[in-house]
Amino acid sequence: MRNIDGFIAGIDKALRVIAGVAVASRPNPALGVPDVALDHAERRHSAGLMRVNHVGEVCAQALYDAQARFSTTDAIKKQFAQAAQEEGDHLAWTAERLQELGSRPSLLNPLWYAGAYVLGAAAAKVGDAHSLGFVVETERQVEAHLASHLTSLPSQDDKSRAIVAQMRIDEVEHGAAAHEMGAAELPKPVQKAMQAAAKIMTTTAYYL
Repeated sequence: MRNIDGFIAGIDKALRVIAGVAVASRPNPALGVPDVALDHAERRHSAGLMRVNHVGEVCAQALYDAQARFSTTDAIKKQFAQAAQEEGDHLAWTAERLQELGSRPSLLNPLWYAGAYVLGAAAAKVGDAHSLGFVVETERQVEAHLASHLTSLPSQDDKSRAIVAQMRIDEVEHGAAAHEMGAAELPKPVQKAMQAAAKIMTTTAYYL
């Protein structure tokens, strides 16, 4: 019965994430930041970057849910649950900003979620150390692309920049926490494969 309840809860969460239903537990960092006028090209570019970030948070929800579900250690399950809550804040913030920019989430969110869940489950099945190592490498790559977004966003788009800046801080903390809990370094080919997959995702999500 517990397994059935857990399965139903997991399906419910997946549907809510894919549908873009998210409620933040923390105030939006862009709250109170003036929203200035952007021309069509600037608005389109900001929306593309925020859609990429929203997809990243859809994937984060799937990854952390799968890793927590298949982890063998209560402390690690708790860490994944806490990180997922903060990633949920990011999901809500990026969704809100997309609306403000007159845009939408990725049309491929069901695909992104399903793929990330499979990867998270596979990482967890290898063992907690490598699962944590997967988090460290993922967060390292995410932090790098968020840093690039801070440079690439239109200079006057302070609302998007405030969100991205706080996301970057949180991602660094998630990676550091996983490292402290005993993360194993992933083999270089695995890191390269993750980078290639992330490149495909970010390029596609910018438009779709």
